[in-house]
Amino acid sequence: MFKINRGLGIITLIFVSSCNSIKMIETKLSAPIAEKIPTTFEKNDDVRIDNYHWMRLTDAQKNADTPDEATQKVVAYLEAENQYLETELKHTQKFQQEVFEEMKSRIKEDDASVPYFKNGYFYITRYEKGDQYPVYTRKKSSLEAEEEILFDVNKLAEGHDYYNLGGLSVSPDNSKVVYGVDTVSRRQYVLRIKDLETNKVYAEIIENTTGGGVWANDNQTFFYTKKDPVTLRSSQIYRHVLGTSTFEDVLVYEEQDDTFGVYVAKSKSSEFLVIGSYSTLSTEYRILEANQPTGEFRVFQPREKELEYSIAHFEDSFYVLTNKDGATNFKLMKTPTAHTGKENWTEVIAHRKAVLLEDISIFKNHLILEERSDGLNKIRIKKWDGTEDYYLPFKEETYAAYVYANPEFDTEVLRYGYNSMTTPSSVIDFHMGNRSKEIKKEQEVLGGQFQKENYLSKRIWVPARDGKNVAVSMVHHKDTKIDHDTPLLLYAYGSYGHTIDASFSTTRLTLLDRGFVYAIAHVRGSEYLGRNWYEDGKLLKKRNTFTDFIDCSKFLIAEKYTSEKHLYAMGGSAGGLLMGVVVNWNPELYNGVIAAVPFVDVVSTMLDESIPLTTGEYDEWGNPNDKEYYEYIKSYSPYDNVKKQAYPNLLITTGLHDSQVQYWEPAKWIAKLRTHHTGSQKILMHTDMETGHGGASGRFDALKEVARDYVFLLDLEGKQL
Repeated sequence: MFKINRGLGIITLIFVSSCNSIKMIETKLSAPIAEKIPTTFEKNDDVRIDNYHWMRLTDAQKNADTPDEATQKVVAYLEAENQYLETELKHTQKFQQEVFEEMKSRIKEDDASVPYFKNGYFYITRYEKGDQYPVYTRKKSSLEAEEEILFDVNKLAEGHDYYNLGGLSVSPDNSKVVYGVDTVSRRQYVLRIKDLETNKVYAEIIENTTGGGVWANDNQTFFYTKKDPVTLRSSQIYRHVLGTSTFEDVLVYEEQDDTFGVYVAKSKSSEFLVIGSYSTLSTEYRILEANQPTGEFRVFQPREKELEYSIAHFEDSFYVLTNKDGATNFKLMKTPTAHTGKENWTEVIAHRKAVLLEDISIFKNHLILEERSDGLNKIRIKKWDGTEDYYLPFKEETYAAYVYANPEFDTEVLRYGYNSMTTPSSVIDFHMGNRSKEIKKEQEVLGGQFQKENYLSKRIWVPARDGKNVAVSMVHHKDTKIDHDTPLLLYAYGSYGHTIDASFSTTRLTLLDRGFVYAIAHVRGSEYLGRNWYEDGKLLKKRNTFTDFIDCSKFLIAEKYTSEKHLYAMGGSAGGLLMGVVVNWNPELYNGVIAAVPFVDVVSTMLDESIPLTTGEYDEWGNPNDKEYYEYIKSYSPYDNVKKQAYPNLLITTGLHDSQVQYWEPAKWIAKLRTHHTGSQKILMHTDMETGHGGASGRFDALKEVARDYVFLLDLEGKQL
């Protein structure tokens, strides 16, 4: 669609399609200017004019063999933005390659996971040197046994720009595996079944699923979840019997409420199949004995607004993690398997105002509790007989600890993970009988440069404008001088109750070794300080997420950790929304901002029920069909609040097939920014034309994306090779 003409330092993109969607302004470095085609939207006595609504394509248009004129028009604009980014960052190409090789050199390429034991087999995921994708293997009974390759994803991925294999589920008799494949990056998986004894793949192909299957105990029947083809909402549970046509599959449950999604799972005890229905504020489960796959699922406890619960089976009881009766931070209850309604629930672990009960794991002799207090993870171990109740000791000021899946039930070994901003990840087996631990694997950081003692981390508390204290975890090289000239990258997410812990990253060393401070703002909207911390950063309190981040930024500047000339910000998806808001409200605070797959057109998206995730997120953002929520969302929606001002240097990323945040949100946003930006700072966007929300599927391709982002920041600091 474009011819490129280079001369005298001016790059001109000449549009040769019949579509007149882009006008090029010949300045020192030309930027794409998208055509304005006003579309009027009226809602709640308010009128919005969207000049770039034309950028929205349907899946059918994107995937058509012969693109129509509208598709050509959109693709032309996205490719023009990609070309402009290449032009603006051309002088960094060598640096990007250097950083990529540096990041790659830290990785142990021929690596393998710690084997885990399940139902008679050790399962291992390994990588071979130079390979982009993993090899899934297993060994029967002993690690000395012959390796059996389940899947070599490198071979399967040949010929695909994107390839994701996931959801592996092995039948109870270990003879078959059901698995999901996504070659589009839209999170719509095709299910296949493989015979592990003959290595033959069954003829059955099940399309448009969530990517996993759950076996009944007969080894012939499995259950799976289908998605709505338009909204991608997980809405139906089907039963499939091996050897039968998929047209014969039985719909066992359909979720009619479009604010809910569904999934199917199996209890750790293997005795029950479980269908879970979930929304932001309520849950509901259905259970069925796994030995009776043709039976009827029964409701565990009927859904109620704002009643959340999850279940785990043990002996003759179910254990219920719930917020029942105002238990904001959740409590643990139990109920007989035959009488599961809430009137039968009895308390096991009481609700605590200062402790968030995040999850539980059940073993034959022990109950494991994952708790969070003062923002930090805690792992608590209790014996069922009441003779022991203690916490694993963690000594660092800020860290991340978590319990692994631990599929074996009858074991005295608890497997957990630990890392911090200065400590590489470790997988640890804790022997609950004698309280000893064995480090099964510690992440290797190759290249010879990394020494843990060369880096310092700490946590500070920032006073927010309403009196709350917001934690900031940070790390830097010990030789980095902290003052107003120190470059600092501040990261945050702040939505859905998802907490970003202070964890380790090998790629981050690229910044730390070049004098950057890396910091995480634990803003409201996460559950860092308990469930109330989340509730105080959603719906009609969402603006707290944004003001927390801005207050952290101002504090870091005031306390001379950095300055406006050297402060950078980064966030992705809902964290990209955060970036969009702060650059509208306080652009002067930042020299550069990275907004990855940013959710920025909040009003339009939340008014459109055909867009994936919309109806299921009314409890997170509010339903703008209601005037109160409409006005509140519009007050911060980044796309609706772009204004004439100087914006910081911006790097925006998206994927054409993104199912979480549609590509047209960042595309429209940058188009509008181009016409309102009054400064000379760079505003750039990259659209990956082959992938979606998670970016590249290959491990090295993903590193190239990180290298590009980091070099964008390093270049702004004047740091080169």
